[in-house]
Amino acid sequence: MNDATKNKRDALIKMVYAAVCLSLCMVLPFITGQIPEIGKRLSPMHIPVFICGFLCGWPWGLVVGLIAPILRSFLFGMPALFPDAVCMAFELATYGAVAGILYRVLPRKAWSVYVSLVCGMLAGRVVWGVVKWAVLGLSGSEFTMKMFLAGAFINAVPGIILHIVLIPPVILALSRAGLVRNN
Repeated sequence: MNDATKNKRDALIKMVYAAVCLSLCMVLPFITGQIPEIGKRLSPMHIPVFICGFLCGWPWGLVVGLIAPILRSFLFGMPALFPDAVCMAFELATYGAVAGILYRVLPRKAWSVYVSLVCGMLAGRVVWGVVKWAVLGLSGSEFTMKMFLAGAFINAVPGIILHIVLIPPVILALSRAGLVRNN
């Protein structure tokens, strides 16, 4: 197989993976949404975005993260488009991009999956806070540090734990199976 054919094949595979991840972003919130008290805290839409960043690379992770909350808002009305889906779009785009970039540059070891994931989570939450502050500030509302810490970390503990427990084993298994194309 020549290089041009291999590149087209790899691009098609990444596109299919990204489409599957975007589809999962639409479906997974239905599963956890049946338990409103904890469903939102599990952040189910974040999981496929991280997986896309790892599997397909940062550009695909960024695009899927950017599109997913806004598309889901238009299709199903949740999350609310403004300010939630808009802020989430920046957050999730950061998740996919940072996880994809770090996974590409770090050695292909188990620890690098965890480092990429945690750094992506931290960067995405900071971006979410900055965007939420800007969006609410423009609309005349206040977004305090207490609100940021509650939204980004305290209320998100179940999702953070779920992501750290679930995503790395999935990525490591897919990598062992030769399905990770982030190169």
